[in-house]
Amino acid sequence: MWSLFEQKSIKKEIYRKSVHLSSLWIPCFIFFIPMKTVIGLLSTLLVLDLAAEYANYKKYSWFRRLFGKLFSQTMRLKELKHNRFTLSGAFYVLSAALLCCLLFPKNICIIALSIMIVSDASAAIIGKCFGTRKIRKQKSLEGCSAFFISALFIMLLFNPIFNVRDVSIIACMAATIAELFEDKLKLDDNLSIPLLIGCILYFA
Repeated sequence: MWSLFEQKSIKKEIYRKSVHLSSLWIPCFIFFIPMKTVIGLLSTLLVLDLAAEYANYKKYSWFRRLFGKLFSQTMRLKELKHNRFTLSGAFYVLSAALLCCLLFPKNICIIALSIMIVSDASAAIIGKCFGTRKIRKQKSLEGCSAFFISALFIMLLFNPIFNVRDVSIIACMAATIAELFEDKLKLDDNLSIPLLIGCILYFA
């Protein structure tokens, strides 16, 4: 039975990852809209997000109140500290989407971003709720398994636009390992995972 603290922690994590899952609009947008339009929109959103995060960091009172009400529940602890400018996960999601659009074909871009969004949320929620076999730090076997299985499911789901091959399994495994060793990579997983998947699928 979970303690009250654990219940609150799980509830917050589910809320955060629910917001993260809402980013699925990006691969959907990429699928239906011309790439030039997508790149223009993502570039605009990235600039606006950077301006908003900087305004919050500079402690503009009117903006911090609004920013806090909208996003405080979705931000990680390191993002809530104001002793130095720290970019949020939203910035890295938008950056990853823009870079994938610039570097990879549309089909690979959609798959890489979908895995980043869905598998990251799956690993966090399953790991938080059912993770009992710790592998390293806060990462669990259950969470890592959820990441790999959901990533493989997405590969199969998008089989019509990118045939599932051995390289697809390799990409899922590599992304799972990158998620496990996120702290060693010194790069936000919202950025590292889609770029890693994209590179493997594109160059293999």
